[in-house]
Amino acid sequence: MIYTKEVEIDGKIVKIEYGRYARQSNAAVMVTSGETMVFVAVTMSKEAREGIDFFPLSVEYREKAFAAGKYPGGFFKREGKPTEKEILSARLIDRPIRPLFPKAFKNETQIIAQVYSYDGENDPDVLAAVGASAALTISDIPFLEPIGEVRVGRNDGKFIVNPTKTQISSSDLELTMAGTESSIVMVEGEAEEISEEDLLEALKVAHEEIKKIVQVQKDLQNECGKEKITVEVKEIDEQLKKDVYELAYDKYAELVNTSLSKEERATKNSELNTSVLEALAEKYEEQEGVIKEILHDLEKDLMRKQILDNGKRLDGRTTTQIRPITVEHGLLARTHGSALFTRGETQSLTTLTLGTKSDEQIIDGLDEEYKKRFILHYNFPPYSVGEVGRFGFTSRREIGHGNLAERALKFVIPDEDVFPYSIRVHSDIMESNGSYSMATVCAGSIALMDGGVPTKCAIAGIAMGLITEGDKYSILSDISGNEDHLGDMDFKVAGSSNGITAIQMDIKIQGLSLEIMEMLYVRLKTVEWKF
Repeated sequence: MIYTKEVEIDGKIVKIEYGRYARQSNAAVMVTSGETMVFVAVTMSKEAREGIDFFPLSVEYREKAFAAGKYPGGFFKREGKPTEKEILSARLIDRPIRPLFPKAFKNETQIIAQVYSYDGENDPDVLAAVGASAALTISDIPFLEPIGEVRVGRNDGKFIVNPTKTQISSSDLELTMAGTESSIVMVEGEAEEISEEDLLEALKVAHEEIKKIVQVQKDLQNECGKEKITVEVKEIDEQLKKDVYELAYDKYAELVNTSLSKEERATKNSELNTSVLEALAEKYEEQEGVIKEILHDLEKDLMRKQILDNGKRLDGRTTTQIRPITVEHGLLARTHGSALFTRGETQSLTTLTLGTKSDEQIIDGLDEEYKKRFILHYNFPPYSVGEVGRFGFTSRREIGHGNLAERALKFVIPDEDVFPYSIRVHSDIMESNGSYSMATVCAGSIALMDGGVPTKCAIAGIAMGLITEGDKYSILSDISGNEDHLGDMDFKVAGSSNGITAIQMDIKIQGLSLEIMEMLYVRLKTVEWKF
């Protein structure tokens, strides 16, 4: 039997259809808006993966040329590795849904979204995210609650939800937002120096439409939803937990209250964990993984308690303090421009290369082929965190962070008739302890100026964090790596002294209220940059 639900979003109909395609998957839907159609299938392994401390979720998004009535470029006439657009679209699905699975759920789960029809106006990426949520909601996969995802533009002061390509081309804002019925789970976008108040209004407008998308998924679930599987939560031996706490609690409490560098803290943590494991090895054989989990949660709880109760962070800063910033430029002899930006233990070495029109990048996708004059490439090599790792392969995360920095800076790039050059900015993260994509924004702005590019103004970026416990919460300015890992949010904002040019928010909790979002924007206005 085929089930269909429709919802009107800012005057446009979005249709979700279930029961026609891929019936051996856990669930599959086709989402349609205009003549753009996106198919999404979700599947789950029968058994949980043992011995892992992460959720094995993979998300794939593909745009085949046939969807737009085109042949793929190249000699082989077959699509190859995912394009940057496909990777970024997959991230727009992954990031909002990942926090919405039970913590104990460890079955391998895969989401595959494929564009089967594209009308050239209605972007399939937000439809794919809606499809992923709808398929998960009606499947037996334990998905906590449905999300909606929309894009927001603004033309002549009026907000437009899910604008067409034509409307976006003349918009001073492009914002993608995902949320549940009651909260926000993801934000990403760019703007032409939009104010904090206007951006918050855009989020409110988006959330009203998201509520409609969530409700239609609930209606579909009521009609044809499968019973969710039961996730087994492994109980931790209380005696084991007590023994770990006796050995580690006081020492960890002292550690989180001691200001240390990233390397010093990692060394102290490793020594403490090793001593606990050795002390309990004989009594609790084959329980090493459980002991490590208890120790991790203990450090997390103590760090969060220290911030919420005392307002003191791991490196000794208050919640509003920014780490020391230093800037150097013109360090590299043969590049057209260069900058070394250091904030605390995070550092970006960024270069500028100028070229001719023939150096512009040709973009071939579902839309008409076009050329790109400004490019920003971002790399996160393993030595930046003192590790040995694979080198040379560009990860999805690197592409995502690079795209964010590029969106932050492209507003200040001069028009071609003023500065007739192609522009490439390249950032290598030399050292990392949080906020590294925002270090790229700062270094990129300086490198452009160092190379003589007549930019409209300077752009800076900062990453904000969040610690929540019940009704209590604390907003952190300029988060470090540990605060990102152990905290609840990574909220990156870039802009000039006049307004915001790029934004990206990811959370690890089930949602973020508009009240906390308002407090974030209040905090942003009080940040003082000292170079």
